[in-house]
Amino acid sequence: MGIGDPLEISGSELVQILRTPSELFASGGCIVLDCRPFLGFSRAHILESRNVNWNSMLRRRSKSSVVSLEWLVADKSLLAQLRNGDFSPVVVLDENSRSVRDLKSESLASLLISALQSEVQSASTHICFLQGGFDGFFALYPELCFTAPAVLCSNHSTLSEPEPVMSGRKTPLYDQGGPVEILPFLFLGSAHHSSRRETLERNGITAVLNVSSSCPNLFEEELQYKTLKVEDSLAADIRVLFPEAIHFIDSIKEGGGRVLVHCQAGISRSATICLAYLIHAQRVRLDEAFDFVKRRRQVISPNLAFMGQLLQFETDVLCPYSVLERESSGTAF
Repeated sequence: MGIGDPLEISGSELVQILRTPSELFASGGCIVLDCRPFLGFSRAHILESRNVNWNSMLRRRSKSSVVSLEWLVADKSLLAQLRNGDFSPVVVLDENSRSVRDLKSESLASLLISALQSEVQSASTHICFLQGGFDGFFALYPELCFTAPAVLCSNHSTLSEPEPVMSGRKTPLYDQGGPVEILPFLFLGSAHHSSRRETLERNGITAVLNVSSSCPNLFEEELQYKTLKVEDSLAADIRVLFPEAIHFIDSIKEGGGRVLVHCQAGISRSATICLAYLIHAQRVRLDEAFDFVKRRRQVISPNLAFMGQLLQFETDVLCPYSVLERESSGTAF
């Protein structure tokens, strides 16, 4: 059963919706779907909104005018809830479009609205479109938006803590500060960071993914650990470990915890795992994921073999959706 045309709402109307207690909604409440690129969303977004991102690879390969909701919503739990009609209203927004009429048919917001209309099972679900998009809303209600701290563009961690001294000399740059937040439940750092109990506590770390061949797990009685032994070598196959690493990170996320991924320096092996997780979870291309992580931890530099394996993983993750699309449309590349 399809649902009706979207209702256009102003920023002030969205504020009223956001401030309405969830128990007063007939459904599970409001959800805001942000159609801006992943990097823009990561810099600033409406609190509690979710990013919908059809990456550029799929856009270029699109041969069909029919786009599945599955291709747009990476989170399987959220996808099922949307299809079941668990949310109402569902608010769609882009950068700054003033009206649904201003949307181009190939725009992500337009494709998302069409997919919602055709796949949501509940006729009681209301789709809304935010007039003026995120830019207009942020200009009026910045207090209702998350903005990434400017310090993320520096060489240091988001935490301000004294620079440690080791053996009478300054700590290497990769050990300075603390681990950096990649996602609310995912942190990246070095073995030195993993050894500082107070740093782990301050970041709310409950689990550690040790991507090394020799770094010890120091707090096994207090934290949950997983070790994936791999050398930082051009001969190492780190891609074979991606499914196990992703499963562990997801399990910590689903349990409400936070995981630190580290190797020796937090430059190559652990950075590779975080990049693979972003490609998988956010369905973004490697260059987008790399830019995202680099802004948070500038010292990252996966070795050339790992970068090649990440490129292959990008293809493995993204191309199945292109294949499904090609089969459904009966066209070939």
